[in-house]
Amino acid sequence: MCNQFHFANRRFRIPFIEMAVCASMLCLAFLPNSAQARPLVGVGDNGPAMFADQNFQSLGTKISRKIVPFDFYRSQWEIDQLRAWMAGAQSQGVEPLIAFERSYTSPRKLPSVAEYKFALRTLLQEAPGLSTFSVWNEANHHSQPTVKNPRRAAQYFKAARQICAGCKIVAGDVLDQKNMLAWVGRFKRAAGPKARIWGLHSYADANYSHNWRRSATRRLLAVIKGDLWLTEVGGIVAFSSHFRYNEYRAADAIRDTLALAGKSPRIKRVYLYSWFGTKQSHSARKLHWDSGLVDAAGNPRPGFRVLRDWLAAN
Repeated sequence: MCNQFHFANRRFRIPFIEMAVCASMLCLAFLPNSAQARPLVGVGDNGPAMFADQNFQSLGTKISRKIVPFDFYRSQWEIDQLRAWMAGAQSQGVEPLIAFERSYTSPRKLPSVAEYKFALRTLLQEAPGLSTFSVWNEANHHSQPTVKNPRRAAQYFKAARQICAGCKIVAGDVLDQKNMLAWVGRFKRAAGPKARIWGLHSYADANYSHNWRRSATRRLLAVIKGDLWLTEVGGIVAFSSHFRYNEYRAADAIRDTLALAGKSPRIKRVYLYSWFGTKQSHSARKLHWDSGLVDAAGNPRPGFRVLRDWLAAN
C-alpha cells in the first residue's frame, strides 16, 4: 500500500484507511528492537542454593539451566545435586533445562549412542517432570569429546527425540568460537530437518564485539532454521589474565546481551550464567572464572541490577 506514495511535486490521492495503515507500518518500522522481540530471560547456575536466595526470588524469572556430566549416575553426589536442583526449581515454579556434557572422570570419552540413551533415560527417571533438554553442552569446544564428531552429536539428538518425544530439545548447543559454523554445518547434515531449537553461548558477542552485524549470533541465525536460545551467556567479571576483575564492565556486557537478544524475534530465550560469583583475590595474576550476578556471599552486583531493571521494564 505504501508504495502508492509519491513525494515528487505531484498530486496524489489515497483512501484514509490506507493512510492509517501506512502510518502504522511506518511507526512499526522505527519501534525499538525491545518492543519487537522480548525473549524469555532466566539465570543458569549449577548449584541449588540459587533458588533459596531472596534476591533470585525477587526477580520472578521462570527458566533456569544446569549442566550435568552424561555419566552423572556413577556419582551419588551428582545424583543428590541434581535432585536438590530440580526440587529448588520446582519450588519456585521455574522450568528446568538440563544439558549433558563430558564425563568429569573420563573427559575424553565419547559415549556410544547406546550409552547416551541409557544416560538420558536415567536422567528422566531422576528428574521427573523434566521436559526441556540440551543434547550436549558447548559441543564444538575442544574440551568436549564431540568437538571432532558432530555426526555423533547428531545421533544423540535423534536418540533424544525418540526417548523424549514430547520434550523441547536444544539440538546443537555451541560456543561462539572460530569453528562454530563449520561444526554446525556438519551437524545439520547428519541431524536432518528436525533440529528446530539451537543453543548458543554468545560470550564473545557479549564481552568483546557488541556489534550485531559482525556478531556470531547473527551469523548463526543465517545458517539455521527455527529458534535460537542463548543457553549460556553473561558478563564476565573476571577470567584468568583475559579479564581483570571489573563488575561494571560485566554489567555493561549483560546490558548489551539483552539488547542483542532483542535484535531477532527468533531469539526466544536467554539464560544468563551464573548466579553466584567466586571467592578470589582481586590482585591475583590469574583469576578464576566469575560471571556471577551476585558475589560469593550473595551480595548483588551491578549486573544483577541491570537484569532486575530489564525484567521490570519488560
